[in-house]
Amino acid sequence: MNVDVLIIGSGQAGTPLSFRLARAGKQVMLVERGELGGTCLNTGCTPTKTMIASARAAHVARTGGRLGVRAGTVSVDLPAIVDRKDGIVRSGREKLEKRIRDTGERLLLVRGQARFTGERRIEVAGQTHTADVVILDVGARPVVPPVDGLQSVPWLSYETVMDLREVPSHLLVLGGGYIGCEFGQMYRRFGAQVTIVDVVPHLVSREDAEISSALEGVFREEGIGLELGVKVEKVSGGAGRLALRLSGGKELRGSHLLVATGRRPNTDGLGCDAAGIALDKKGFIVADDEYRTSAPGTYAVGDVIGEPQFTHTSWDDHRILFDLLMGRSRRGRNGRHIPYTAFTDPQVAGVGLTEREARERGIAYEVATMPFGEIARAIEVDEKAGVLKVLLDPKTERVLGAAIVGSEAGELIHIFIALMQAGAPARAIVEAEAVHPTFAEGVQSLVMKLQRYALS
Repeated sequence: MNVDVLIIGSGQAGTPLSFRLARAGKQVMLVERGELGGTCLNTGCTPTKTMIASARAAHVARTGGRLGVRAGTVSVDLPAIVDRKDGIVRSGREKLEKRIRDTGERLLLVRGQARFTGERRIEVAGQTHTADVVILDVGARPVVPPVDGLQSVPWLSYETVMDLREVPSHLLVLGGGYIGCEFGQMYRRFGAQVTIVDVVPHLVSREDAEISSALEGVFREEGIGLELGVKVEKVSGGAGRLALRLSGGKELRGSHLLVATGRRPNTDGLGCDAAGIALDKKGFIVADDEYRTSAPGTYAVGDVIGEPQFTHTSWDDHRILFDLLMGRSRRGRNGRHIPYTAFTDPQVAGVGLTEREARERGIAYEVATMPFGEIARAIEVDEKAGVLKVLLDPKTERVLGAAIVGSEAGELIHIFIALMQAGAPARAIVEAEAVHPTFAEGVQSLVMKLQRYALS
C-alpha cells in the first residue's frame, strides 16, 4: 500500500504528527510494534510520576509532625500503588486508540515490527508499504552497561522496577542521573533501604556543584546511601542476595539492583542500511536541523536522534517538523531553549548554560545564587531545601541559563524559559509585580541579587 506519510513509532512526536497530518488531508499510516504512546505513556513520565506522587504522599504523612500534624503510623500498599499506575497507563492507551478510530480513514494503524526493504519502503506484518514521506519516532530503551557479572544476575530497568509488588529490603541503584535519583528516592519513601552508586562525583552530574550538592543533602537526610566517584567493578549473587564490588575494594549488598545508566536507540532490527539511513557510532539516527536523515524524504524525531531525550523535546520536534512539512516555516530544531526537570523532591530544573559550560566555552557572564530557604513561601510551608541560580549576559542582560533545586522547580523554571524565548532582558523580572507569598516571588529576588539590579 502507498500512503502520503508513513510514521514508524507512536511516541510523543509520532502520534501528534499522525493526527495533525491526517487532519491536514494527508493519508497517514502509523506503525507501532508495542503499546501506543511510546516510552512516556507506558514506561516513562506517566507511570513514574504517578508512583512518585504516592511516594511523596507517604513522605508528607510521615513528616507532618514538623507542621504540628501527627497522623499516626503510615503504611505503604505497593500493590495498590502499582494497580493505580497501571490503571492510569491503561486509560491513556485507550484514549489514544479511540482518538485514532475517531480520526477516520485518513489515519491507518498497523501493528508490528517495521523493517526497511528499500528507500521509503517497509515490510510489516507480512505486507509491504511505501510512502512519499517517512518519519521515524522509534525511541530508545535501557542500555546494559559493560559491568563484569551483570548478565549473570537478575537486575531491573526503569521499565521493570515499576512492576515490583513488594518493597525491596535494599535497592541498589547503578546510576545517579535523573532516572536513578527519581527511583531511588521513590523506593526509599516506600520503605526500602537505598544506595545509589555512580562513577561521577555528584548526582545529576551535568549540574554545577552547588545544584547537585543541594539534592545530595536532601537524599542523605532521607537516609539514602550515596557512593559517588566510584566504579562498580563486579556484580555477583542471585535473586535477593546481590553484591556490588566497588573500586577501592568496598562491597555493597542488596536485595535488588536497578540499572539506570542511560538508553540506547531502537534502530537495530529496523533495516536502516536498506533505506540508506545513516547512524552514528552509538546507533542513533543522524538528522540535520530540519530532521532530515541521509535518505531522501525520510525524517527522524524524538529520542532516536540522541540527546536530549525528553518527552517535551519530542513533542516540540513534532511541532517544528509539522510546520516544515506543511511549508509554514523554515525554522529548525537547533538554537531552541531546551528545559528539563528531574522529579525528585525537591525538583531539579534548568534551562540554558550551566556556569561550568559558560566557563568552558569562554562566554562572559554575571551570576547570582540564592538559597531556596530565603523565599517567604518556602519558610511558611517548610519546603526550604534547595538553591536558585541564574547566569546573565553582561551586555544584553539576557538570561544565559538558570537552574533551580526546590519545591515546584519544574514550574518555576518556565519563568526563565519564557524570558529566554522572547529574548527579553532579565530586567523584565525585576520590574514585574510578583504575588506575595509565592515561590515565583523568589525568582525575582534571585535576579535582584545580580549587582546591576541590586544598585538600580
